[in-house]
Amino acid sequence: MMLSVALLNVVAFAAVEAAPAVVPKPVSLERRAGAFTLDDATRVTFPAGDAAAEAAAGMLGEALRPATGLPLAAGPGSEGPNILHLRTEETGLGPEGYRLEVAGDRALITGAAGPGLFYGVQTLRQLLPAAVFGAARAEGTVWAAPCVRVEDRPRFAWRGMLLDPARHFMPLAFVKKFVDTLALHKMNRLQLHLTDDQGWRIEIKKYPKLTEVGAWRAETLVGHYTEKPRTFDGTRHGGFYTQDEIRDLVAYAAARHVTIMPEIEMHGHAQAAIAAYPQLGNVAEPLQVLTYWGVNPNIFNPEESTILFLQGVLAEVADLFPGTYVHIGGDEAVKEQWEKSPAVQKRMAELGLEDEDRMQSYFISRMNDFLKARGKKLVGWDEIMDGGLGADATVMAWRSVDKGITAAKAGHDVVMAPTAFTYFDYYQAPAKGEPLGIGGFLPLKKAYSFDPVPGELDAAAAARVLGAQAQLWSEYIPTPEHCEYMAFPRACALAEAVWTPQADRDYEDFTARLAEHLRRLENAGVNFRPLDE
Repeated sequence: MMLSVALLNVVAFAAVEAAPAVVPKPVSLERRAGAFTLDDATRVTFPAGDAAAEAAAGMLGEALRPATGLPLAAGPGSEGPNILHLRTEETGLGPEGYRLEVAGDRALITGAAGPGLFYGVQTLRQLLPAAVFGAARAEGTVWAAPCVRVEDRPRFAWRGMLLDPARHFMPLAFVKKFVDTLALHKMNRLQLHLTDDQGWRIEIKKYPKLTEVGAWRAETLVGHYTEKPRTFDGTRHGGFYTQDEIRDLVAYAAARHVTIMPEIEMHGHAQAAIAAYPQLGNVAEPLQVLTYWGVNPNIFNPEESTILFLQGVLAEVADLFPGTYVHIGGDEAVKEQWEKSPAVQKRMAELGLEDEDRMQSYFISRMNDFLKARGKKLVGWDEIMDGGLGADATVMAWRSVDKGITAAKAGHDVVMAPTAFTYFDYYQAPAKGEPLGIGGFLPLKKAYSFDPVPGELDAAAAARVLGAQAQLWSEYIPTPEHCEYMAFPRACALAEAVWTPQADRDYEDFTARLAEHLRRLENAGVNFRPLDE
């Protein structure tokens, strides 16, 4: 039986009287009596000449029109009745902070800069019925937002996720959708893992074989990599992003205040590149793009010609991605080939390097200097500390929280990304009944419990923690739908860990809000894992 419009109105107003289910939880949200109902006459305004407010107003109208069917005419104007008004104004909340005030006949969003205004828009969207996240008009819905006063700002500057299109290629349209979902949760970093043994995913004009050869593998492993004998699907897999597609994606993300950071792996995870350009490797026999997973011994050699080759890659990458940081990997570089190579041992002797860890450190320092000369900062996984590391390099601590503590105490900026709390390719429930995964166990509650700043850090070292990032390694994540299933709702938990003050976080409160929030994701077409009963 269809509910009457009158009854729908009652349901809608009952919903706005409940505590708003905003994710991540704002620093301060004061509920007030009443609600503001949008209608055909509601307008979106901003001060003339206020470019940041105009951009945020455009995003607000774009987000609300499909489901509401309201015109929400946007243009320069002042605050007033039946108006959603946005303006740039010093708030004392930083560039990503905002104030949102919803009264019975109007709403006002103020922020010191574009990011804050944009995040105010995301909170306002969450105050409206969940149906507002749908792509088609939701007939009979009362578009009412509860009266509130919100003051909000992030706890950390780095609030990120990693996508891995190297193992399984992800279409550009999905990456844009993922950016939208991150932005809804006020996350501002997306790391793209663009190169690995199983595929090279970014066009490099200077070295066309990287994509002509390196972007395609003959087939893909079926089942878990520990199962023997190994079986394969017999299907060619691959793809890459052209430089024009990268520029389009970077601009799309920037409009939503998400900075995309590229990762170009070195020295390990290099077989796709070596398959394309064999002179980069350490062995005489030709290699193919790898068809299975695991840590691989085929790594770049440290010859000067290889360093210059990779700097040529980084030059094009640095031009494509305007953000400050470039990730060079640095993890899981098994050095057996270096140990056995007369050429590598000779080079180490020429450079006066006593072991292979210091050879890697020299290699990383060359990349660091190269990126610094182009106004960039180098980021690497925590193995880049082995053998020594320049103080201006940023460490992404993945092997443990302790690695992050070590880096911070040594004076490095740190992004916390430990397996125990942020590897969203791990199972989120007992493996039986779940899609095949790499292993591990990281349920929602544990993801929510993560505090990026360990208690043993003093104030100076704690200030080195830029934030945290979750990883979606795609060995066992072959499709966009599977990627979303693994990401959400755990990404909602991480979003709150990096935005909301630690003292204000409570798991029971979070899950109560999450139940409503998942209705939003459902309407947005996000394939999340349902909450356990």
